[in-house]
Amino acid sequence: MRRLAIVRQKYNPAGGAERIVSAILRQLHNSDALRPMLITRNWESLDCVEAVRVKPFYLGSVWRDWSFARAARQVWREKQADLVQSHERIPGCDIFRAGDGVHAAWLEARLEGRGWFARLATFCNPYHHYMLRTERAMFRHPALRAVICNSELVRDDVTRRFGVPPQHCVVIYNGVDSAFFNPADARARRGELREQYGIDQDAPLLVYVGSGFERKGVAQAMRAIAPHPDVQLMVVGGDKKLPRYQQLAESMGVANRVHFTGPQRDVRSFYGMADGFILPTLYEPFGSVVVEAMACGLPVLTSTRCGGAELLKAGETGWIAPAGDAEQWQRNVGLWLAARERWDEMGTQARACVRDLSEENMVGQMLALYQRLLAETKMRSLT
Repeated sequence: MRRLAIVRQKYNPAGGAERIVSAILRQLHNSDALRPMLITRNWESLDCVEAVRVKPFYLGSVWRDWSFARAARQVWREKQADLVQSHERIPGCDIFRAGDGVHAAWLEARLEGRGWFARLATFCNPYHHYMLRTERAMFRHPALRAVICNSELVRDDVTRRFGVPPQHCVVIYNGVDSAFFNPADARARRGELREQYGIDQDAPLLVYVGSGFERKGVAQAMRAIAPHPDVQLMVVGGDKKLPRYQQLAESMGVANRVHFTGPQRDVRSFYGMADGFILPTLYEPFGSVVVEAMACGLPVLTSTRCGGAELLKAGETGWIAPAGDAEQWQRNVGLWLAARERWDEMGTQARACVRDLSEENMVGQMLALYQRLLAETKMRSLT
């Protein structure tokens, strides 16, 4: 039986990469052809899955990532893994799943339009230097045979920046549980939640979901609703700089229309209480929240640097704008408002666009990739 080593450093219950790793492990649980092995620093308990925990001592983020990468390589070599899929930037893996996108692209998006001080602070941060160097080394390493990209956005960044052949980049969109994320169940608490947050039942409401308010554009979302006095904004998620965003809402004059809920377990119901979803992200390799919102029947407003935007039909299921273009975001909110009579129709179309993005299909595409690579290895060994 062939052995597949999957590398992910730590477990975050809300993390998209973690859900995907768990999905792969579940589907390979009874496989007769491929036995999975998880190499990790910290993970949840997984029945009947070989988990090798490596916890080298470290001080600081650079040492943390470097020491884990070194230990993970040692493990997969000792265990003689036939195929190694890493979710971390580790030179020498066979497959890299670029679920977090390209660090160089994220830095570029983050610094666009920023002043010299922000650029100096980024330059002086040793972690960015480590990430850029390691990322470049991994993408150019001769052992790398495939890159799993969760959007065409990521694929294009990888091929353009690192010269990875396009045929080595496989686009596999994240799966969504459309049976769970559905309009009927999402809207079951609509009236209750609107009453709880003091929002009129007929008020047009946009919802944002996610942490990391700077990267995902909460400030831009607030600017976008500013000229539209009837529009309410629900911000679902946490951020350590929350007071700064609350003060910003005050300074913009929208504090009475922006509702910060903090992290929520029942995210589905917050999709259901809204009439549209907004994510003006600076850089989002895919954005699972986009497809969750679409599955719940919401039109979506997102940015050109969001991989999930590839699933939208402009004007039919949502609107797209550059992350930094405040005027276009305000216009798009206006277009969304003007389409009020079509919201239900747009939501139905949005849900249809993500119907085939199941977890089973996503993992099935990955398993097909594994089999192809293993078959190529076998053919090379016979020649």
